[in-house]
Amino acid sequence: MASQHAVLIIFLFFLVCSCQSVVDRLASVRPLYPGDKLISDDGGMFSLGFFNLTTNSTPSLYLGIWYNNIPERTYVWVANRDSPITMPSAKLALTNTSDFVLSDSEGRTVWATDNNVAVAGSIIGGSGVLRSTGSFELELQLPNGTGVVAWKSLDHPTDTILPTFRLWTNYKAHTALCVVAWKGPRDPSAGDFSLSGDPTGWGLQIIIWRGENRRRSWRSGVWNGAGASAITRFIYSQIVDDGEVIYAAYNAAGGPTTHWKLDYTGNVRLRVWNVESSSWTVLFEGPGNGGCLHYGACGPFGYCDATGREGGVQELLVSIPSTIMIMM
Repeated sequence: MASQHAVLIIFLFFLVCSCQSVVDRLASVRPLYPGDKLISDDGGMFSLGFFNLTTNSTPSLYLGIWYNNIPERTYVWVANRDSPITMPSAKLALTNTSDFVLSDSEGRTVWATDNNVAVAGSIIGGSGVLRSTGSFELELQLPNGTGVVAWKSLDHPTDTILPTFRLWTNYKAHTALCVVAWKGPRDPSAGDFSLSGDPTGWGLQIIIWRGENRRRSWRSGVWNGAGASAITRFIYSQIVDDGEVIYAAYNAAGGPTTHWKLDYTGNVRLRVWNVESSSWTVLFEGPGNGGCLHYGACGPFGYCDATGREGGVQELLVSIPSTIMIMM
């Protein structure tokens, strides 16, 4: 009889371990394993979990965030984009030092956060929460019952800009936060293109860079001083400048599911999910296929005319002082 009970207990243990778990909070006593899923606190707009993009027998496990309620799997953030796990299992855990640690099945650390937030008083606990904004956050609990965010994925983007994300440029320190495209359609490692504000200029101008030496591939117009403007009737952009740091953000509260994405071809797109066609609709794309939209397409002091015969690009050389910026 005792042996039957032992067999039953072992069977139930393996049954529980093999089932997928869907939770809304990551705790130190409950790590996240392949097959588990953390859903956002708004009822499930986003999911965080493990995924594999390879088609061969060798796995390449990534930890990432994607839209949970959209049939077309669309990733918006990847933790270990340059360090895939090639073993059949992995684990995301919250450590006693209040950091997220991603490790393989042999216990080797593949990716980890660096929580350096100074908190007054002792910390009684921590948890991982996936917000409705798509931000995965490390929240520390204090003795007075309040919580403080010590780390969030929105501060460490990959190739996607979600609503409320702040693309900042510090033009005094000459630094800027950037997003980096995937290397290929099924390869989330850092690709050849990146996007950021121009840290060498004053004000805000968005640049798409190419290669390790950061050659300009495309640039937007310079910020005109407006505080906010409507992209569509549901999507609003905002520019904030405090005299040292300037950032751009946009919001789609109450509107459609949307994001900006820099793809592996070097194009940045504003996409909106179309419920009727069950696909992404592109509202804006730059630089696209137009030759005039690429940075320096016509050389120094060149002026591109895309209205030439058969849509060709005509190059007109003009004498313009070097202090005047020519938008391509």
